[in-house]
Amino acid sequence: MSLTETLLQLAPPPEMLLLIVGAIALVESLALVGLLLPGVVLITAAASLAGHQDMAVTSLLLAAFIGAILGDGISFALGYTQRERVTRLWPLSRHPEWLARGARFFQRYGSLSVFFGRFVGPVRPVIPLIAGMLHMSPRAFLWANLASAALWAPAYVLPGYLLGQTWQQLLTFPAGFEQLLIAVGVAVLVLVVAFSWLRQQVSRSGRVYRLLARAARRYPLLRRAWLKQSWRRGEVPLASWLLLIFSLGGLSGLTIAVIRQRGPFPIDLQIQALFDGLVVPSLPEVSQLLARIGDMYGILALVLPWGLWLLARRHMSALAHIAAGLGGIALLNTLGKALIGRPRPDTPDYLTGSLAYPSAHASSAVVLYGLAAAFVAQELPYHRRFWVYWLAIALTLPMALSRLVIGVHWFTDLLGGGLLGLVVCALVRLAWQRKPRASLTPCPWLALAVASLILLATRVALLPPV
Repeated sequence: MSLTETLLQLAPPPEMLLLIVGAIALVESLALVGLLLPGVVLITAAASLAGHQDMAVTSLLLAAFIGAILGDGISFALGYTQRERVTRLWPLSRHPEWLARGARFFQRYGSLSVFFGRFVGPVRPVIPLIAGMLHMSPRAFLWANLASAALWAPAYVLPGYLLGQTWQQLLTFPAGFEQLLIAVGVAVLVLVVAFSWLRQQVSRSGRVYRLLARAARRYPLLRRAWLKQSWRRGEVPLASWLLLIFSLGGLSGLTIAVIRQRGPFPIDLQIQALFDGLVVPSLPEVSQLLARIGDMYGILALVLPWGLWLLARRHMSALAHIAAGLGGIALLNTLGKALIGRPRPDTPDYLTGSLAYPSAHASSAVVLYGLAAAFVAQELPYHRRFWVYWLAIALTLPMALSRLVIGVHWFTDLLGGGLLGLVVCALVRLAWQRKPRASLTPCPWLALAVASLILLATRVALLPPV
């Protein structure tokens, strides 16, 4: 069954889809609930289904428009009538900084904040609530609500609608690849939810962290271990420990299976066949470009300006930890390939003599972008760190998948490389978190990023792949 037929069977009827779009727009704009809902993802998916069914776009826009107006209106009424009780409601009772951030935004822009706030992600569901709490004129709020919803609806709905109408003309999928896309989409969604939940639970305010801290106070042996791991602000790096435990366990199990298999797994052969039959314009060229960006020369080009800046600012500890991570992953890749000896599915001339497991491109990308995200995140407020880590994932995935497009790695090579990179990231972070460190700010990140891109462009233009 093709993806087209699958979508047509799974998609709700047009009338129900209109209600779904309206409900998503309402809840996404609703105070408290909208703070926790991935509204952009949901409304894009619903609009894509609508475009796939060739629904009338005016009806879809009207549903989103009405839902957005109702969501902001309910939030305004809640703040207007329940001003004293709002701060005691979950999740605002756990995150008072959300209200504080919205209040600062409202004080800065006044009545226009209702209009602007609808397009600013971190404060979007909070601004109407604050406007009601501060008793903004209902008439002024109504006009701002209508005007912003009239712009918000097409801005959020039309891209998904266009995607639903045109994706089949842009891509030609081999047989079986459509089902793989659905499975990958479900897996990514599950991982997003699990990652977000676990990250919250192991933070200082999370339930898992509090349970372990309570247990540490009861048992002397556990208390000593807990206090030994505590660092700045008395926080134990549970996230780094869990990352090490899970990634090391997964790497060990996969590596044993690879050694015993003595060849590709059935899933390796299936995924290779799917990628061999994938026809997407310019995809092979982009994959070859990523191969050069992710090799030894490409990584050196990306890292060199930042390393020189750390050296000039005498951040020797940070420089040593990053160098240890990149040097360690290079050494482990070399040893792993030599010890396991797994051949590649295809070996171009420039990779003659090089083996497959683990994927050096995948593992090096995980270490490079993972450590960069960790060092950037430690300088940010906790509620903003989420996006830094997901940016690192977004940069790493194309690098890994490009190896399947080129055909020089099996799928399990990428899994092994990714897990090995996570082990190294966890070890570096645990070493870094053993004691307080000086802040790495201020940092001329824009100038350093431009310098890295210039060096990377020079590497791509002048040096052959390795």
